Amino acid sequence: MPRSFILAEELIPPIQVDPVLVSPGAIGFFATFLVAAGAVALIFDMARRVRRVRYRAEISERLDREMEQRATAEDSGK
Repeated sequence: MPRSFILAEELIPPIQVDPVLVSPGAIGFFATFLVAAGAVALIFDMARRVRRVRYRAEISERLDREMEQRATAEDSGK
């Protein structure tokens, strides 16, 4: 049987990997932990800031309604 093409498996030898050298180790674990902790801290900070902005908007709307009610009460009282 003639072979007109060469398989890639024949050209590339199997890779022998030492699992100790491939593992990220303690440094990789701590780096991943720090990135995850930073992401969680950013999420909490963002939620706090969004909540603060929402409360300020609610208070601003409430003050605007009170000012409108006072203005209409003064206009109707004259």
